[in-house]
Amino acid sequence: MTRRTATCRCGQLTAICTGEPVRVSVCHCRACQKRSGSAFAVQARWPHDQVELTGTFHEWTRVGESGKPATFRFCPTCGATLTFASASMPDFTAVPVGAFADPAFPPPRFSVYEESMQPWTSVAGEDVEHRD
Repeated sequence: MTRRTATCRCGQLTAICTGEPVRVSVCHCRACQKRSGSAFAVQARWPHDQVELTGTFHEWTRVGESGKPATFRFCPTCGATLTFASASMPDFTAVPVGAFADPAFPPPRFSVYEESMQPWTSVAGEDVEHRD
């Protein structure tokens, strides 16, 4: 079975994800732009029981553009968000794809909140489902 390891920037916080992600998506909402420090964020989701988090983390919860709460787990040393869970997808843990530092990671299949997309970006791929 596939095991992937994601870490925060300083390496203190680790998420080991077992199996293939059930969803890989690009989000263009303003909150994800702020969280990632980029024009969009890319995350992969697994069932909660397939993500093992080790190390010290803090949690922060906010209500997203969906109107539902999301809880973010981040490293208290370097500040990197390593996992989050949203009431929009209550049975899954999301991990930012960049935290895996794996150029062979599966590509996104969904692009969401495209109404907030920066006009100079695009998400390519014949299998990508686009949603506002």
